[in-house]
Amino acid sequence: MAPSGPYSGRVLDRLDTLLSEHAEVEARLADPSIVGDQKRFIQMSRRYSELTKVVEVGLALRSRAEDLEVAQEMFTDAEGDDREELRTEINEANDDIERLEQEFRLLLLPPDPNAGRNVIMEIRGAEGGEEANLFARDLFEMYQAYASNKGWKLEVLSSQPSDMGGFTDITFRLAGEEVWPRMKFEAGVHRVQRVPVTESQGRVHTSSATLTVLPEADEVDVDIDPGDIQVDTFRASGAGGQHVNKTESAIRITHHPSGLVVSMQDEKSQLQNRLRAMAVLRSRLLQLEQDKAAAEASAQRKDQTGSGGRSEKIRTYNFKENRVTDHRIGLTLHQLDKVLAGELAPVSDALILDERARQLADEQ
Repeated sequence: MAPSGPYSGRVLDRLDTLLSEHAEVEARLADPSIVGDQKRFIQMSRRYSELTKVVEVGLALRSRAEDLEVAQEMFTDAEGDDREELRTEINEANDDIERLEQEFRLLLLPPDPNAGRNVIMEIRGAEGGEEANLFARDLFEMYQAYASNKGWKLEVLSSQPSDMGGFTDITFRLAGEEVWPRMKFEAGVHRVQRVPVTESQGRVHTSSATLTVLPEADEVDVDIDPGDIQVDTFRASGAGGQHVNKTESAIRITHHPSGLVVSMQDEKSQLQNRLRAMAVLRSRLLQLEQDKAAAEASAQRKDQTGSGGRSEKIRTYNFKENRVTDHRIGLTLHQLDKVLAGELAPVSDALILDERARQLADEQ
């Protein structure tokens, strides 16, 4: 009897439908009416990219399933070395099918609406005074190193240095492949346990910083009525050169319908500060729209940042034990030095796998 594997043809029931949709979207992308509508063109381009990935895997799965069927039929009448070669081919086909079926099931899950987007991140020192601000800088430098490892582009949009060289807050943009799927899990309260530089008795203190991760919005994603915003200029303060006290280059934008306020002052150019402020405002408004559509606007943002209290942590960084613990999935690594140096992949990989496992369980 021929060896058999885990494959079930039911998993490919949707492939023909997806192939038809893929061909239809491809044709519509060449339609002048779609090309001329930037918002629809971007949406359809994203859908085309999603469909391309799933049909490629689906076709590979179908091909290997056909290979398996042929090999099993031949195995019945084969003898000697031919039989052993076919057994090997059947086992290899089963391994490929198991891997491709898992990948195909994952691709059939409802897509993340923010997949493919870049992100805007905000880090703020929370509980712990100046130690929290120093920790905020440590977190920023960790993400800076991680971005370098991943080949992402990092751009600081705004920062407020603290007295001892930390950050009371810093806002930055990350651009690159898989930025959103990996960085969305960083939102929340991060807790640090260590002896602060300000501690003379050598006692371990617990401090925290809050992180917000926003999907970057394109101009076509969010329509902002100029009449809904108020733009104020003021003199920048802090580091940046003598211009900070002489020119009103800093920008504050207030969006009246939502009550959101965004300030930027890092650039010498008023125009550049305004462009950056509008980019952050669009991203915050996009998140509010998505939250509202999911009927959880206030709850979702609170889940991300909370109040900054130490008991609300998603992750703990313990310097004495060289330990990082992600409390959401119970992951503990005694590699704090490596994580802070930008080797964050073991944590983000585990969080992605956990999310996929939960999604598959929900689908089943």
